[in-house]
Amino acid sequence: MAEKKNIYESIHAVMEEVGAIGKQKRNAQQGFLYRGIDDVMNALNPALINHRLFIVPEVLEHRREERQTVKGGNLIYSVCRVKYTFYAEDGSHVEAVVVGEGMDSGDKASNKALSAAFKYACFQVFCIPTEEMLDPDAEIHKTQPSRRQDAPPTSRSQKENREPRISQEQFNDLMRECERTGKSWRAICGLYKVEKFADMTVEQYHNCMENFKKTPDKKSPGKPPVDPVNDEGLPWYEPH
Repeated sequence: MAEKKNIYESIHAVMEEVGAIGKQKRNAQQGFLYRGIDDVMNALNPALINHRLFIVPEVLEHRREERQTVKGGNLIYSVCRVKYTFYAEDGSHVEAVVVGEGMDSGDKASNKALSAAFKYACFQVFCIPTEEMLDPDAEIHKTQPSRRQDAPPTSRSQKENREPRISQEQFNDLMRECERTGKSWRAICGLYKVEKFADMTVEQYHNCMENFKKTPDKKSPGKPPVDPVNDEGLPWYEPH
């Protein structure tokens, strides 16, 4: 009885038998030739059977989103991350993880993504000769730029606008500290780039209170807090 081949011997045997797979399909939109999934399967299937090697797929991730063509049509864009396990007759195996993408105006986007993933997994595992590694698929769709790509980056001020503002009690804390230290609330607000204490975020409040703790009491008790725009002697560190 012949000794069973391990996975590496089986892959090598398939590589010797298959050879190159020519481009037999033509893209309808742009006219270029490409290798279809049926070309790969027709070339591989006899060799896989002959050398008792089979392949098991497992979808690890799957993402779908709607896109729009430049003419206003709807398309489904699908991306699949798939693990393929190649088994030999002795039970040994190797794994390959690839990503496949597909786009379709109907319900075939995921099927196309899986077909692309399988095709390129076989190209790479069996080192099937190709003229170009970036082998184009059958269809090309022109889409509008993604809205997420067009959106400008969020500025710091926009982020702060979404952060919670201080409570009435925290506002009172700040006013009491101004009274205690004799510091100008306008000058402090200027440091934090807000018009008034009520516009401060909770994070700014905590930073401000930490700086107040490092500030001694005013020299003249009972004297109202000074109120120039540019108050001198502020011990503040750079606000967050």
